[in-house]
Amino acid sequence: MRRARPLSRADIQAQVKARREQFEEANEKITARSGRNLVSAILIGVVLAGVVVLSLVVIKELFMVFAVVLVVFGTLELATALRHADIWVPRVPAAVVGVAMVPAAYYWQAEGQWLVFIGGVVVVALWRLVEIAVARKGRGALAALRDLGAGVFVQVYVSFLGSIAVLLVSKEGGQWWVLSFIVVTVLVDVGAYATGLNFGKHPMAPTISPKKTWEGLAGAVAAALIGGVLLALFVLGQPWWVGLVFGAVIAATATAGDLAESLLKRDIGIKDMSSWLPGHGGFLDRLDSMLPSAAAAYMLWVIFSG
Repeated sequence: MRRARPLSRADIQAQVKARREQFEEANEKITARSGRNLVSAILIGVVLAGVVVLSLVVIKELFMVFAVVLVVFGTLELATALRHADIWVPRVPAAVVGVAMVPAAYYWQAEGQWLVFIGGVVVVALWRLVEIAVARKGRGALAALRDLGAGVFVQVYVSFLGSIAVLLVSKEGGQWWVLSFIVVTVLVDVGAYATGLNFGKHPMAPTISPKKTWEGLAGAVAAALIGGVLLALFVLGQPWWVGLVFGAVIAATATAGDLAESLLKRDIGIKDMSSWLPGHGGFLDRLDSMLPSAAAAYMLWVIFSG
């Protein structure tokens, strides 16, 4: 019986090259079908998840710092993206207001959050009016009003909703509710991605987001309900039926937030808010589901725990 010839270095290198090419080919097919680079998305998702868990479980103040970073990047992304539609929001003052709103929500609660929000809207509006007056480029009244309205929208969508998560973290046991809604939001994304990729045939909103399917939505809801029940029982200390409510509400807000940002990007005429996160697009492309879900989680905390 002939003994198998031992593999040479060239044979090993050829096998490694062939496996890498197979992996890259499969990854390209998944990227073409789902619209994201799976490897980059997983790596960045793991890093972000680690930072979130560390900040919530170890030192809650770290989550506030993390939220400040996300709010700043999200504000800059959205204000920059709006310029593709000739809508101009002052980026620096909008980002500064966002930075101020996060610690205000943590240390001075809802009163401080609302005070900074109202003051921030006024500051950003005045800043834009001064810019228009100084530029003297004949920007019409309708365009100016659109700029001012967009300034309010940026503050509400990024800074205010983002600071609600920090407000919830500041509450007794609130960090577990924040961790839970983030986990369920991720489950919604993963459930929709997995079932849509393997079974998706019927587009859910083809004019807004062509890759989303009803099968993906079903997978997202199932994952959210299961995750909600488990989190309610083992993390939140709530009855199982609260977990069903929690999962259903977060599934709804996460899906609505995702579709809303897709609609916004379509109207602006861009694919991603930025390219800062390979495989994900921009920070807002990852936060679109979580921002409205933060408000929903806070209301659920008020009802069931607060």
